[in-house]
Amino acid sequence: MQNDDRRHFQRLHLTKPILALARGSSALILDLGIAGALLEHYGEAEPGERMNLSFSWMGDKIDLSCEVVRSEVVRPVGGDHLSKVSHSGVQFIGADEDSLDALKDLIVTQVGRVLAAQRANASGEPASSNEMVLEDLGRARRMRRRGFVSYRLKDGRWWRIPAKSPAQPHDGFTIAAYEDEEEVHTLCAAYERADEETRRLIRLVAELSALSAR
Repeated sequence: MQNDDRRHFQRLHLTKPILALARGSSALILDLGIAGALLEHYGEAEPGERMNLSFSWMGDKIDLSCEVVRSEVVRPVGGDHLSKVSHSGVQFIGADEDSLDALKDLIVTQVGRVLAAQRANASGEPASSNEMVLEDLGRARRMRRRGFVSYRLKDGRWWRIPAKSPAQPHDGFTIAAYEDEEEVHTLCAAYERADEETRRLIRLVAELSALSAR
């Protein structure tokens, strides 16, 4: 996995944390993205520390090599009545292809659930194809053309701009250059209608598409 532009990548807050193993003991994944995560774990961690993070998703085991970026103690004593409890932000520095594919599917599924819940809570809002389009982007397995394209919404008009990295802009999204134009058109329309939180989720899944074009 690449470190370039990692600070720009999005993370999804998990309403139901994922049980995992980290540093040889149980941990919880609180936030998750394609480039890193926020973990709750026993003990203290220092920036630069490396650890293995493993968990299961839909029958698939996901193993990720991580490096601690920041960490803080949030409780002096945890459930074991012995150890401190910390929150650590980690970046992913290594994973096999199967783990990466499972991680992408996990994020796409979680984002789809959030969008579906938002739609259900919006009384009278008609069904949209947002979730389907996002899933198509996240799981695309087409003949790949290398490169990225940013779609930027400026003064009510979309601008298509070739990009050098998968970094997500604040006024649109960046995806792989190979994505289907009809899907992109639908996604642009969904982005225009979305609130800020939904736009952030769209950018989160868009970067999965962009990263697959490396």
